Amino acid sequence: MNRNALLFGGVALLYILTGFFQSWNTALAIFNMGLISAVMALGVNIQWGYAGLFNVGVMGFVALGGLATVLVAMPPVPEAWSAGGLRMIGALIVGAGTVAGGILLFRRMAPGKARGLAALAVFAVGFLAYRALFDPARDAIEAVNPALVGYLGGANLPILLAWPAGALLAAGAAWLIGKTALGLRSDYLAIATLGIAEIIIAVMKNEDWMARGVKNVVGLPRPVPYEVDLQDSASFVETAAWWGLDPATASTIWVKLLYGCLFAVVLLLMIWLTQMALNSPWGRMMRAIRDNETAAEAMGKDVTRRHLQIFVIGSAICGMAGAMMTTLDGQLTPGTYQPLRFTFLIWVMVIVGGSGNNWGSVLGGFLIWWLWIQVEPIGSAIMNVITLPLPDDSGLKLHLLDSVQHIRLLTMGVVLLLVLRFSPRGLIPEK
Repeated sequence: MNRNALLFGGVALLYILTGFFQSWNTALAIFNMGLISAVMALGVNIQWGYAGLFNVGVMGFVALGGLATVLVAMPPVPEAWSAGGLRMIGALIVGAGTVAGGILLFRRMAPGKARGLAALAVFAVGFLAYRALFDPARDAIEAVNPALVGYLGGANLPILLAWPAGALLAAGAAWLIGKTALGLRSDYLAIATLGIAEIIIAVMKNEDWMARGVKNVVGLPRPVPYEVDLQDSASFVETAAWWGLDPATASTIWVKLLYGCLFAVVLLLMIWLTQMALNSPWGRMMRAIRDNETAAEAMGKDVTRRHLQIFVIGSAICGMAGAMMTTLDGQLTPGTYQPLRFTFLIWVMVIVGGSGNNWGSVLGGFLIWWLWIQVEPIGSAIMNVITLPLPDDSGLKLHLLDSVQHIRLLTMGVVLLLVLRFSPRGLIPEK
């Protein structure tokens, strides 16, 4: 048995032991998020492992995928549309038209003072027109039953359509970002993508008319049955009894299994597509650009265009993973999108698994997510045993027990250092 099979078998064993020693509900919950994390890691690996693009704005593209679930799957709010929906659409059209018009004018006119003044005039007039339409429309929409809605709602389409929609929304944002940021040096690109990701989260938190902001959107439609509906089914209850399970436990396990099957199909499809791309002439060209941009340019390759292409593809995969995660959660909560979870942790998965290797990114996704969830309860249990001889009022005991909450970050740092020291190219290195 080769080394890669042993590594995947070891990670699988961690999930199986979780099921035996904790519960299968817990193991499946971790496994489902591991599937989604593996998809995110594939997206980052395409950008970094294939092309060497240092994107630390993963959080923003994941959040856009989550936003897509609301825009696609939630029912529209007729009162909000009547109050200011058309004016809001008009404002967005005016805003986009202003930006496009200003850029087009700037490109068409000859360089000089007149060009700058003309572009400035277009932006100033367009901005005033945009605000004249946007402000009253926003206020009218957000005033419609703000405790429960206060936003326009979505298209009321099947939730599974939100997954490709999330990919498209993230891809569109990546194209706009890439057109301006990909000409920067790698360290400046990292700063730019991080800042843009924070801007995306700030917009989602503050624009209540779009997706309720920090008031969150709850009750997203589900692609699988509700547990209570399964518990009301006589045939399901009989099947659960045959397996020796109570209906409540069986229903939660069954729902998680259904989610896992959907996510696994997406992950397998992504692995197949990325492997085909990696082993194609296009993949070899991307790695050649990554290794030596100057030589690739000398061979006639358009490096900037290829970087934009790979940046859009990787961001689209992250956006789809964000839509999958929001579907699993059943709600959109913009306040939970943090760089630590949706950028740093994904990068750790890619580096530990092996950048440039798709299977390595998948392995890193499952392993790091399991560690992220499990090291705190395991560390708490170990610390309780270590501090058992100390009296209950001991300051040292209380300090050690309170410090357990930081063990996640400590573990991630230790794992990263160990892998970089003993396997610098990751657990499954690029071939």
